[in-house]
Amino acid sequence: MAKKSGRLIVTLECTEAKAAGVPVSRYTTTKNKTKTPGRMEKKKYNPNMKKHTLHRETK
Repeated sequence: MAKKSGRLIVTLECTEAKAAGVPVSRYTTTKNKTKTPGRMEKKKYNPNMKKHTLHRETK
């Protein structure tokens, strides 16, 4: 019998691109639901803005 995994697939979306009026960049990743119950934030590269920006988990 397989164990239930506490990992979820989440989508990270750029927060700075919306304010700048540039197309947003999105990344998908996994997170452990039990260890990280809140929204995940990571600095990722946005190719539309050509720099690293803050990406936040979407619903």
